[in-house]
Amino acid sequence: QVQLVESGGGLVQAGGSLRLSCAASGRTLSSYAMGWFRQAPGKEREFVAAINWSGNSTPYADSVKGRFTIARDNAKNTVYLQMNSLKPEDTAVYYCAVRLGAIFGDSGNPLKYHYWGQGTQVTVSS
Repeated sequence: QVQLVESGGGLVQAGGSLRLSCAASGRTLSSYAMGWFRQAPGKEREFVAAINWSGNSTPYADSVKGRFTIARDNAKNTVYLQMNSLKPEDTAVYYCAVRLGAIFGDSGNPLKYHYWGQGTQVTVSS
C-alpha cells in the first residue's frame, strides 16, 4: 500500500504563488512516475503535470505551462508543485498520484495512476 498526503494548499490572491507538497509512505517511489491533477466543483478531474522517475520528463497541461513547475525529491519520497502567477480558474482541489510500473506514456490519463492522495484545496481570489 502507498499513502500520499498533500499539503500546502490555501487561499491566495490572483498573481500569487503556492507550493504544494505530496509526501509518500509505504513504498519508495523513486522508480515511479508521479502526477498532479485537480478538480473544480462541477468539473471532471483534469491533468496538471507529471514527472517521471528521474525527473527529466515533465509534461504539463497547456493551461499551466510556464506558470507551474513539478519537481521531486526521491530522497524525501516527495513530489512538489510550484504554482506561480495563479489565476482564479486555478481554484480546485489538487491531488497527487503515483503510477506504478516503468511506463510513462499517456501520463495525463488519471486511469493510469494507482494511488491517490486525499487532496488539498487551492482557492485563488480575484
